Amino acid sequence: MYEAEFNGKKIKVSTDVSLFSPQGADRGTVAMLRHADFTPEDKLLDLGCGTGIVSLAACCFGVEPANITMTDIDSNAVRCAADNMAANGFAGASAVCGDGLEAVTDKGYTVILSNPPYHTDFKVAKAFIEKGFNRLKTGGRMLLVTKRKDWYKNKMISVFGGVRIFEEDGYFIFLSIKKSESYAKKGNKHK
Repeated sequence: MYEAEFNGKKIKVSTDVSLFSPQGADRGTVAMLRHADFTPEDKLLDLGCGTGIVSLAACCFGVEPANITMTDIDSNAVRCAADNMAANGFAGASAVCGDGLEAVTDKGYTVILSNPPYHTDFKVAKAFIEKGFNRLKTGGRMLLVTKRKDWYKNKMISVFGGVRIFEEDGYFIFLSIKKSESYAKKGNKHK
């Protein structure tokens, strides 16, 4: 267990050695959260939720737990994230175990946040970006954090038509806004 603080609110995060960043909040994720600009009206998808730190932070900024979906391929992570939300008084979020967006049926998200696995090939990140785009409402935003820049920059531009990149603490934070219902690059098809 560790403590973290967002928007002046302290939270306690239970974890497990099998989960990502078990010793404390991941520096890259915290850097991404500094660029999230949550609003109470947000409908949030925490893609690859791990312990639920992103969802916990969002609640500290006023996002209603009932407007949050947390998903992870690891059932232990999903269980841990749901337990952490409840333990911090943020009950009501949806917790879904599945591969990326395969088990998430909802659409119309205003924000999707993810710290995708970037020490592998780009298959997972490609699916997160392309399928995430389709789950956002027009005007919605996607934030990703990685230690790699070029591939993510190019992919975000090809799908969203543009990207803002912030460099912080050795990480790259990518922010793209969905401006239309179609991918920016012609020839790409929706899935």
